[in-house]
Amino acid sequence: QEQLVESGGGLVQAGGSLRLSCAAPQKNFRLNVMAWYRRTPGQQRESVAAVTPVGSTNYATPVTGRFTISRDNAKKTVYLQMNNLKPEDTGVYYCNSIPNNPNWGQGTQVTVSS
Repeated sequence: QEQLVESGGGLVQAGGSLRLSCAAPQKNFRLNVMAWYRRTPGQQRESVAAVTPVGSTNYATPVTGRFTISRDNAKKTVYLQMNNLKPEDTGVYYCNSIPNNPNWGQGTQVTVSS
C-alpha cells in the first residue's frame, strides 16, 4: 500500500525553522504534482504549497516567502522548509499528491510558541 509518511514536526519558538519530510512511495511519484497541506485548530485542511514533477512551485499567500517546497524524485520524498514560523502556522501538516491519494498519512504536528 502506498502509505504517505510525514515527519519533522515539533515545537519551535516564533521566528524559528523546521524542515518537514514526506516519504511518498507511490508508483508514479515522479509524474505526480505533490503538495503539503495543514489543518490548523478549528479549521479545515488547507493547501500550503505544491510542486510539479519538474520543480515548479506554488504557495498559499500566508506562507509565501517563508516556506519552500522541494522534492527528490529518486528518493520519492517531498520536503517543506519552513522559516520565520509564526504561531498561526501551528497545526498538523500532511503531504499528498494532486489529485489526492485517498489514503492520507498521519501527518506531523507543528507547534509554534509565541
